[in-house]
Amino acid sequence: MLISEVLNSRSIAAVATNDVSNDMPYLGLQFFPERKKAGLDLKWVKTHNGLPVTLAPSNFDAIPVLRAREGLKTEQTQMAFFRESMQVTEHDRQEIARVVDETDPYLASALRSIYDDTTRLVRGAEVVPEVMRMQLLTGQNIVLSSDNVNYTYNYDGDNSWKTTNYTALSGTSMWDDTTNSTPIDDINAMRKVLARKGRVARYILMNSTTFGYLLNNAQVRNNLLALNTTAVIAPTDADIMNVIRNRTGLDIVLYDKMYIDYTGTEQNFYPDGYVTLLPAEAVGATWFGTTPEELTATQVADVDVSMFGTGIAIAVKDEYGPPAKTVTTAAEVVLPSFEGMDGVAVIKAITEGSTGDTGSTGDTGSTGN
Repeated sequence: MLISEVLNSRSIAAVATNDVSNDMPYLGLQFFPERKKAGLDLKWVKTHNGLPVTLAPSNFDAIPVLRAREGLKTEQTQMAFFRESMQVTEHDRQEIARVVDETDPYLASALRSIYDDTTRLVRGAEVVPEVMRMQLLTGQNIVLSSDNVNYTYNYDGDNSWKTTNYTALSGTSMWDDTTNSTPIDDINAMRKVLARKGRVARYILMNSTTFGYLLNNAQVRNNLLALNTTAVIAPTDADIMNVIRNRTGLDIVLYDKMYIDYTGTEQNFYPDGYVTLLPAEAVGATWFGTTPEELTATQVADVDVSMFGTGIAIAVKDEYGPPAKTVTTAAEVVLPSFEGMDGVAVIKAITEGSTGDTGSTGDTGSTGN
């Protein structure tokens, strides 16, 4: 039995597509839908139109005043490239080749191990853009680093977005001070910032750790009592979400999906201590470019390359050695655009290193940091 008969780029793409072991969807795709373009360059137009500006008064038979195009800015950069390989060794090839009967469960076991390895590459490729999207949605630069390569992208080079659309709370305003903090007021303040720009927030994004502080917050509980004729001793998640919806008009979205970073450490895609106000519509796009593997497939006939999803290239290559091996590579060229960033606002509700001291007084929240 030839290994190419059972292990090729199409079969790996099919296995990855049908794998249901990771059911929680990537939330970032709702706000950054995937799109494809040729090449490596990414260019988009970012606008700061905000509220409509009244027409200038004029006289009859007069030449009209020309209106300047306000807040139009073109962003251009080169997308990031990611690639990683795994291989089927001579021992693995022997394990497959020794099985004569293709219905033998031993073959299924051997292939499962191999497919688990190669599918892991594809799943790893899916992690990359979600990390990027969540970094943008928390007001951070995109920063991805490994031992050899570092990518950094700053979408707010002049700090104009952060000056108005970002606030970092401090002191007793931080949400881990459940006695003194006022999260409903904080959310409404940022919602009004967006409204003054002609933007309408629809959702507020956070993870369960941050949401947990709302469960015990005095202001939230007082509002809960105001909405109910009977006291609620142990409010549920639904109770708290209902209070926030009634007092701010926003629906809470909890996102707790995790991944393992380059150091082998488990991380939240959406970090603790942040909340993001988002519109109902997309705020950007997840752009995939052309990988070297994909380009080679268009130029060379005898190349085993298939596409998974919008832009992840899967290449399988047999090397007859010595040593003989089959190398599977997953590659992607990817970067989000962020055209709608002015419709996004971020509250850093808990500062790193906060002690959560509910007895301290004095400091208040700061805006525009």
